[in-house]
Amino acid sequence: MNGTFRIALANIGFPASPEASVVAVEQALARAASARARIVCFPECFVPGYRGAGKSVPPPDPAFLAGAWARIETAAKAAGVAAIVGTERVVEGKLLASALVVFGDGARAGFQDKVQVDPSEDNLYTPGEGRRVFTAGPLTFGVVICHEGWRYPETVRWPARRGAQVVFHLQFSEAEASSHRPSTYAETANSFHEKAVLCRAAENTCHFATVNYASAGSPTTSAVAGPDGTLLCSQPYGEPGLLIADLDLSLATGLLAKRYRPID
Repeated sequence: MNGTFRIALANIGFPASPEASVVAVEQALARAASARARIVCFPECFVPGYRGAGKSVPPPDPAFLAGAWARIETAAKAAGVAAIVGTERVVEGKLLASALVVFGDGARAGFQDKVQVDPSEDNLYTPGEGRRVFTAGPLTFGVVICHEGWRYPETVRWPARRGAQVVFHLQFSEAEASSHRPSTYAETANSFHEKAVLCRAAENTCHFATVNYASAGSPTTSAVAGPDGTLLCSQPYGEPGLLIADLDLSLATGLLAKRYRPID
């Protein structure tokens, strides 16, 4: 479509192993290229796999991560598609939840670490420091990771105030025994999380794109909200696949984010 920027969200299942996570990224990049997407985003800590909620993930391995990132850069270059890959990294002996950003030419743009760590993750991950925005062609974007994007609106406002037309939100959310099993996005009986997606977009006049793992009974799913807070598209719950969205970047003015005046 003329005048739009095509993004893809990799709503795919939890990887069976760290190696499987890298293969899945490589395959999704190739599929994104076939769908003519210009950037594809993956869930929280997809490489090697989010290590909370009883998941069996091997101990952190810096050598594996370095090799995985190099393979992702090669795959991004081959596909000609930029990538935002949920990962983890070890910095000065501390494990951080992070997102690797790679341009479509295979160059590494850098990382956005998770700054606001959920209390349940205190024994898993160390909070990172600082925020940044990335630019890929006409697209300027920010990255927030799970808990921080839902519960700390300022993490989304920060990149929107600095020109981000899209803020990508990497999450991990699986069904619990007592959790509601939604069938319609942001339905009344569901938790606040999907409603927060619409709010993050509307309160900052930017696009907000959230990506989750595909899992049975998932309480949230991958979706894209427009700058007016309307739902543009969402992935069927639990169904693996790439969610494709064509975004009109001119609508993402950041007007409300830029008008914000800090209280303290």
